[in-house]
Formats: sequence, structure tokens, C-alpha cells
Amino acid sequence: MGDLANSSVDFKPKKQSSGGGMEVNHAGDFGATLEDLRDLMELRGAEAIQKIQENYIDTEGLCQRLKTSPADGLSDNPSDLEKRGQVFGQNFIPPKKAKSFLELVWEALQDVTLIILEIAAIISLALSFYQPPGEESEACGNVASGAEDDGEAEAGWIEGAAILLSVVCVVLVTAFNDWSKEKQFRGLQSRIEQEQRFAVVRNGTVIQIPVAEIVVGDVAQIKYGDLLPADGILIQGNDLKIDESSLTGESDHVKKSVDKDPMLLSGTHVMEGSGKMLVTAVGVNSQTGIIFTLLGVGEGEEEKKDKKEGNYTPAVEAKQISITNGKQDGTLENNQNKAKKQDEAVAMEMQPLKSAEGGEVEAEKKKGNVPKKEKSVLQGKLTKLAVQIGKAGLVMSAITVIILVMYFVIETFVVQGREWLTECTPVYVQYFVKFFIIGVTVLVVAVPEGLPLAVTISLAYSVKKMMKDNNLVRHLDACETMGNATAICSDKTGTLTTNRMTVVQAYMGDQHFHKVPHPDQMNPKVLDTLVNAISVNSAYTSKIMPPDKEGGLPMQVGNKTECALLGFILDLKRDYAPVREQIPEEKLYKVYTFNSVRKSMSTVVQLPDGSFRLYSKGASEILLKKCTSIMAGGGEPRGFRARDRDEMVKKVIEPMACDGLRTICVAYKNLPASPEPDWEDEVGIVSDLVCITVVGIEDPVRPEVPDAIRKCQRAGITVRMVTGDNINTARAIAAKCGIIQPGDDFLCIDGKEFNRRIRNEKGEVEQERIDKVWPKLRVLARSSPTDKHTLVKGIIDSTVLEQRQVVAVTGDGTNDGPALKKADVGFAMGIAGTDVAKEASDIILTDDNFSSIVKAVMWGRNVYDSISKFLQFQLTVNVVAVIVAFTGACITQDSPLKAVQMLWVNLIMDTFASLALATEPPTESLLLRKPYGRNNPLISRTMMKNILGHAIYQLTIIFTLLFAGEKIFNIDSGRNAPLHSPPSEHYTIIFNTFVLMQLFNEINARKIHGERNVFDGIFHNPIFCSIVMGTFLMQVMIVQFGGKPFSCTPLNMEQWLWCLLVGVGELLWGQLITTVPTSRLPCLKEAGHALGKEEMIDDDMADDEQEIDHAERELRRGQILWFRGLNRIQTQMEVVSTFKRSGSFQGAARRRSSVLSQLHDVTNISTPTHVVLSTANATGATGSEFLPSINGTQQKTVHSLSLK
Repeated sequence: MGDLANSSVDFKPKKQSSGGGMEVNHAGDFGATLEDLRDLMELRGAEAIQKIQENYIDTEGLCQRLKTSPADGLSDNPSDLEKRGQVFGQNFIPPKKAKSFLELVWEALQDVTLIILEIAAIISLALSFYQPPGEESEACGNVASGAEDDGEAEAGWIEGAAILLSVVCVVLVTAFNDWSKEKQFRGLQSRIEQEQRFAVVRNGTVIQIPVAEIVVGDVAQIKYGDLLPADGILIQGNDLKIDESSLTGESDHVKKSVDKDPMLLSGTHVMEGSGKMLVTAVGVNSQTGIIFTLLGVGEGEEEKKDKKEGNYTPAVEAKQISITNGKQDGTLENNQNKAKKQDEAVAMEMQPLKSAEGGEVEAEKKKGNVPKKEKSVLQGKLTKLAVQIGKAGLVMSAITVIILVMYFVIETFVVQGREWLTECTPVYVQYFVKFFIIGVTVLVVAVPEGLPLAVTISLAYSVKKMMKDNNLVRHLDACETMGNATAICSDKTGTLTTNRMTVVQAYMGDQHFHKVPHPDQMNPKVLDTLVNAISVNSAYTSKIMPPDKEGGLPMQVGNKTECALLGFILDLKRDYAPVREQIPEEKLYKVYTFNSVRKSMSTVVQLPDGSFRLYSKGASEILLKKCTSIMAGGGEPRGFRARDRDEMVKKVIEPMACDGLRTICVAYKNLPASPEPDWEDEVGIVSDLVCITVVGIEDPVRPEVPDAIRKCQRAGITVRMVTGDNINTARAIAAKCGIIQPGDDFLCIDGKEFNRRIRNEKGEVEQERIDKVWPKLRVLARSSPTDKHTLVKGIIDSTVLEQRQVVAVTGDGTNDGPALKKADVGFAMGIAGTDVAKEASDIILTDDNFSSIVKAVMWGRNVYDSISKFLQFQLTVNVVAVIVAFTGACITQDSPLKAVQMLWVNLIMDTFASLALATEPPTESLLLRKPYGRNNPLISRTMMKNILGHAIYQLTIIFTLLFAGEKIFNIDSGRNAPLHSPPSEHYTIIFNTFVLMQLFNEINARKIHGERNVFDGIFHNPIFCSIVMGTFLMQVMIVQFGGKPFSCTPLNMEQWLWCLLVGVGELLWGQLITTVPTSRLPCLKEAGHALGKEEMIDDDMADDEQEIDHAERELRRGQILWFRGLNRIQTQMEVVSTFKRSGSFQGAARRRSSVLSQLHDVTNISTPTHVVLSTANATGATGSEFLPSINGTQQKTVHSLSLK
């Protein structure tokens, strides 16, 4: 990327004297140094203009100093561009350093269960080297009796070492997964960055270049919806308004003009208007870059992540900028309240186009600002499930250890009546450590740490594949949420239609032409006025280019509606280019650019005699209301009354709209030279217009859309069209797409009617009213961005249907930001979308095509199914392993599955199985069922039947082998073996059978809806096949050559065949289970539900609170129950203690509303008479001191509440 040293912030060339004359010491022969430009960019408004005048006379002077031309831009000379890069820096901010593999290993080591295992293994290792004095070894009981052989006695350290080695394996696998995930996201990020291009003028032509290639001196074209990629000075602007909230926190839009405030800053959004800017600072020298540098982008990012409560806030040139995790969050602390109101405004908090590093769901969203999106549905369910399983595992492992210790103590000291001898202590401790290790391994197997891994692998795999399906996923969880989508609110233009617009009908000179007329059929005066009106009053960036390949259609560049009008001029055998050359953009006197409120665009030009002419174009029914005359066939204006307008609507506009055409009106008006009109009085200026023409523009439906919509409807997803177009046009297109079908009961209304229906007398939106509208609504026409946002919010918050709605929204304009943000999944258009829309979205459709959304639904459902498959497999292993270890320990004082074997099982079932089952490719059949919805359990009754069914089979086999295996195979029994005894064939067979049953059950787990053919499509997934084969080969190696570390002894051929036969039995047993109808088993429960209604927090409350983890809510419910038991004593103690400490306490009623935000306070909610403590230190004293003593297993101290 060139020499970065030069572009660093410390580059400070010598100051030169300000003044006109060129100095010799200017950096790289440019007439301004990096330092000068940086100083200049720190000024605003009048100060900046004064500085430009002092140093450079005007912006022209600055352009000359930077060797560029305001009209033609830079030349394309590579050496000049490279030199500029070296002198002024390049336009990219060096990314944050990726975590090294070692850092990821260190993070993986932080897992609590692994730490416990490591400690236990180290103690076991240390003790294994201790030998009790030989003569007294008898006194220590049958501890050493297995160690007749010296070699065996020395091998005592192997188990400890093997456990440590297994831990290392687990850690390396986890770290490797994290590392590859990080790498994928870096790739994704660079892909997103490469997609970002910007229009600059070079050699007099406008070209699109990647943002990173912009250099100081470039002349950039800026327009509505752009995210400015560098700092610059406005050299020509029309009605330009910028949202600078990302830098200042002020949500009001700032007006920019050449003579009042020409300073444009990187990272800000163009909300209205257009213009040209001279780039004066890029990369680390731009205002955004300076802030990043102050934060040390490259390093120390993690500390900031931890400081997310109090945003890290340096003061930059007396501007306070709050940034979290290296992302601009732009909220001044004192602007917090203002920012809350921003939800409605377009200046909402937008995430930069970077994807979250490491792909975690972005928790770093602004805290006090807009409420965060709720945690993804799947994550919520999984967290809750994992907590429940973890609790059960903890209880089981604790009981296992207690039983083992009790049995040993009673057996040794009571039954055998031995005394505790000092020299025997290490031997006994060794026994206790062994018991402890067994307990911990039960816990390790019970805790499904593979769950998060499976989710990550599945999502990362899907995201990678979705790229090929034109879905660029910016937030991982969006992919999975899409599988639950029940409603899609889609734009019309460009998404459902091709966005290649052409004028096909026109009404002018009192004639309605049903196809484009020949120029001879028109009055020359009308034609000239029309050509001028269209050529001048459309963005000069919109143009028609010759086709790419021979015989192709001409290319439309820029705004497609304007391109249709320009194409209309070409069809009339005229050209727009000469008109634009005659009146270049700089000569336009005043421009009222298009926005969603005006729904029109107007341009004023000064005529040679000094008077003015205004040209206007816009939505026909809106603009016709402002017309008081119309050009007649002879080219002269004649009166146009309300009655004429109604007739025109009926006879011209409605028939056009019913053919699915967009109707656009073009008009003009002459204004006097003196007195000069008040250009700020827009309403007065754009009125009394003369209508030239009304054209009908066709935007054909994409050929693949009707089929995609049919698939959606079959999959239980309602598609709604939300468009700014005329209601008749919208209805016609909706019918062509299949959104509405004849005979259906549906609503097609416009924005005005929609607002009338959903607002009460005071003009407030009421949820009950929305609930009456949205279920039948299919088309919302002439809608404003606020209407779109209101509709999306209304559907999401609605509770009329038993299934809560999950809404996806598509958007391309700047004004769609709030709706995209509010939706469960926001899709932005990759081609037509503005930067603002892309930033607010979760997924970018790189081909702007609706059918890509259907692919996203398919992938989303696939993720959900993959997780369920993995769950079905893993829970079977969990149940069996825990029961075997527990029962074995209780009956035979030793777990039939040793610690290292458990870790191997844990590794195959957690890591490898999650890889195998999470990478199943999706099939069309996924679209044949209804969405699961938010409240659907993760584990359906069919899955529960499979889990319990297979567990019964496996447990029967294992217990048969455990208690009768030696008789069946005619081998020595492995039960009751002393410490450090050699591995037995008996226990090896049990271990081998167990693993083989899991392997075959992994094939069963591929189907979760009760399908019979579990091999269906197995060869389409090479990862699955290779993992099953690989695991099998590893198992053979472990059994035959694992020896002491794996507590295995080699088996002969016959024993192997028996083990395999029992394994294959899994497949046959699976068929048997499938035969049993689920409906016949009423005892089966579903598990892994989302939260029930009674647990949902009250909405008003939730608005101010931060999100609460589902698991925490679960814990909180548990606490409420068991705190009631403590209530009597505790209330008294707390009252006393509070009076002692602070002399005041609050009533529960007043506290209840802030319970949610006070995560770190223990809050005991029960009867209304009860007192709640809010001071954490007081709680620490009263609560945690005696809670453990009352309830041994549930020691919940203050910290256990925030389970993040």
C-alpha cells in the first residue's frame, strides 16, 4: 500500500509562512503541507472560510496549490497518485491487530471446567511420584496391591499426564476454531471494504474507485445517501445537508454551502442534496482517523471492550467523541437524551460497515442510546438450555464425588477398621484426587461446551456459503434469525422489479400516447421545453452509456427514474448532453433535491435576460396539485383547474397506474429577475407551475420473483410490499408478483389511510389499532420512512397471533435506516443501496434480488436444523455418559469410563460432531414447513423421543457389559480394580462399544423430523463422511495402541466384531424408534423453550433497560422462588443491617422498575411487604454470608447474577 511511514500522524513538515507565494519547502512540491491541511480541517464555518481566504484566497486557490482542477479533477497519472499517497497518506485506517494464535489459546484456557481438570491432574501427577515406605504399605490397605510390577507402579503418573494432554488437545482445537473464524471475518471485512466505491472526477470523467484509492486533491462527487470517505472542502453544492452525529453527537442535520460552511468530514452522512468536494485529508489524517489514532486503533482494543459501561471518551479539540471498541459511536454524554429521540430520526446510531470483529454479535452497541436488538432467538434458547444442563451436571458430579468419598471412608476406616496413618496420607489423598477427577470428568461430559462451537461453526459455514448466494452477512446471528422469519416487508423498486426503467406512455399537448411518440407528432416548443426540463433537472451523475457488449441494452448510470426520462429524450431523437454542456452543474442557480418528504426535485436556472426558470419533476398526483396551467397542443399554457386535474387523474394517471406504471409529472415556471424571489420560501417558489407532461414509466417485475414469493408463502412467510409509489401501480405490481391473489382477503392502502387507521384522536400510534390492520395488509403505498418503521415495529411488538412475528425488511434509501435497524433482519441493496442503508442492515443483497432473500431463509432454517441435529446427538451422549459414570461410581467405586476416555468422547462429540452435523447443506424441502417461531422449543417431542430411545438402548448394552461382560466374553472382570492397576479388556470393551454406538448414532442424528432414510444425501457432505471415518480410525488406534494413558488394552478380532455389531444395532434401533408414533407418548416433554409470555419483561420497562440474558432471567426466576424461603429471616436481617449501614431503605414497589438495570444488586422480589436492598455492599454482607449455609447446592452469591 505504499510507504506508510510517511502517512503516519507524526509526519510534521516545516511550517511555511502563510501567504500567496509558492514556497520551495512545500512537501513534495505541493502548495500546502499535510500539517496545513490538518489545521484547516479542524476549523468550522466562518473561521474555516477566513483561514482559506488568508492562506489560499479561495477554494480555487487551494485547488491550484494541490495541483488539481475543480472541473476535471486529477489526471490518471500513477506516479502522481503514488506521490500524493506518500506525501499526504493513504485513505485507509490500519486495522486492529488480529489476536495471535497464542492469545486465543490463552483465552480457551480460561474455561473453568478445564482449569479444575488441570489442577486435579497436576495434584494427581505430584502424588503419583510419592511412594509410601515399603514396610508400611500393607497398613495403607489394598492401595498398592495392584502394583506388584515395578513398571506398573511407575506408570501412576500417566493418568495425570494424559489428562493434561487431553486438555491441551481440547484447548488447541478450540483456539484453532476461533482463529479460523477470525480469519474468515477478516476476509468478510475486506470484502465489504472492497465493495465500497466512491465517485471521483479524473481527467474530466466521473469514475467509481475503491474508497482506499482516494487521494488528497481528488474531486469527489457526493450525493444523497453517501457516507463520506475522507475530509474535504465543498467546491460546489446543491441544498446539501449533512448528518454529523457520528462526530458531534448532534442529531440535527447541518446545512453546508460554499460560502457559509464548506467543511465536510469523513464518517458523516449526506442526508440531502448533492455536490462536489475537494479531498483535503485521508486515512489517519482525516478527522475520523485522528480519533482512531488517539484511541490507538492497533492496540489496546480489548481493554476498551471491557470498559463498555463507561464509554472511553477522549476530548479531541474540545469535541468529546465517545467511541467503543474502535467504532465511532458519536454520542456526547450530555446528548444522551437527545440521542434517545433519534430512534425516529434518520440520524440513528449506525454501525460502520465493518462486521463485528471475531464475528461475535455486537454487544458494543451504544448503551444509553437506542435500545439494543434483543439477543438472537437461537442464542437465547441455547444459553438457557446450557444453563439447565450445566446445573444438572454440577449436581450429578457433586453427588458422584460425595458418594465415592463416603464409600471409601466407610469401607476403609469403619468396615476394615483401619487408622489414618500420617505416612499413608498421600495415598489416601491420591484416592480422593482420583474421585475428584471422576467427578470433574462427569461435569466435563455433562456441560455441552460444544453448543456454542456448533452454533459458531454452523453460522460461519453458512455465512461463507451465503456469499455465493449473493447474501453478504454483516451480523452472524441475522443468518439464523432469517430461518424464523414469518414476515418480509419488501421494497418494490429494484427488489421485486428489475430497476431498469423505461418510459412507455406519455400525456402531452392534450394527447395520451400509448407508446413513445415520434418527434413529428409533437409541437417543437413543447419538445424543447421538455428536453431542457429533463436534462437540467436531473442529477448530472445520471446518464445513459453505450451498451457493454454488442446488441445489449444501453447502460443506465445513476438514478434509474432519471435514466428513464433521459432515455425518453433519446427516444424522441434528441440529446441531453449539449443542454448540460451549455448549462454546467456550477451554473445551476438553486437546486431543491429530491427527498422522501418532497417526493419531487426542482432546479432553478438563470436565463440570459436575468430572469429565472424553475424546472420541476416528481410524483404525478403530488406535483399536479401545484400546477395551475398545462401546455396545450399549440405549445401555449392554458388554465388547469381542480376539475381538470380530477379528470386527468381518472383518465390518464389511474389507467397508467393500473398497468403497473409509475407516473411522473414534469413541469416548469418562469420567475422575474427583480425583485429576486426568496429562494428559502420553497412552498411559494414551487407552486403555480405549468405542467409539460405526465409520463408512465415501466419497471418490469424480475422474472424469478413470482416463483420466489410462492416459495415464501408455501414456507409460511407473508410477503408485504411497502413502496413510495402510487397505490394503483403498487397493486398492479403486487398482483404480477403474486403477493396478492384474486379472491384473497387482503388490504392495499396508502400511507395516509394507514395513519388514519392506526392513530387515535391525539395522533398517537396505538398497538391495538395496528393489530387490526397488519394481519391483512399486503400493500402499503405512498409510504414515508416513518410509516415503514411504524409498520415494522407494530408487527414485531404485536401479540395478537400466538406466534410472535419475526420480521425481515428490505431497504435501499437513507430514509430506510430506522426500519432496517428495527427489523429482526435488515436487508440492504448492494447495488442500489446507499451507504447509510448498508450500515443499518444485517445482510447486504449483492444482486438486489428478492430471490436471494429466499436463499437466506433456507440457510437460516438450515442453521436451526443443524443445531437441533447436534443437540439430539450430544444430549444422547450426555445422558448416557453421565448416568454410566454416576451409577458405575456408586456401584463399583470407579467410573467404567476413565477421565481420559471421557475427554476423548467429549472431544469427538463436541468438536468433531459439531463440525460434521453443522455443515449439512440445505435442501429445498426446508421451505416446505412453517417457520419455527420464537416460542418453539429447540428440542421437539420427536427429538426427545429419539434422545431417550437411544439412551435406553445404550444404557442397556453398557450395563449388561459392565455387570455380565466378563461372563459373555470369558475374560477377567475389571470391576473393583485397585489404584494404578493395568487396564482390563473388560473396561476396554465397554469404552469401545460406547464410542462405536455414538458413531452410528451420529448418522441417526442427521434427521430430526422422524424421517426413515438417515443416509439421504450423506455423500453430499464430504465433511461428515471424513469425520465419521476419521473418528473410527482414531478409535482403532486408541484401543489397539493407546495403552496405559487411555486405560485401554488391545482387543482381538472377535471382540471388535461384537463391538461393531452393537454399534450397527443403533441404526436398526433408530428405525424401531421412528416406528413409534410421537403422539402415542404423551409423557414426552419439549425442552429448550424460549421465554414464556409471563417471563417477558413489560415493554415500557424494557425500553430503558439493557438486554438481559435469557439465562440470567432463568436464574432470576429460580432466585425469586428460593428467596421466598429465606424471606422471613432475611427481611429482618436486612432491615437491621440497612439501618446500621445507611439508615435508609427503599420499598420494593419503588425499586421494582430498576431491577433490570441493577444486574449486580441481589434483588429479592416476593411479597409487597418485603424490603429490597439496593446497596451492593449491604447485600454482600447479609445475603452471601448465610445463603450458602441454608442451601448447600445453590450457593448464589452476588456475582452469580451477572452470568454474561
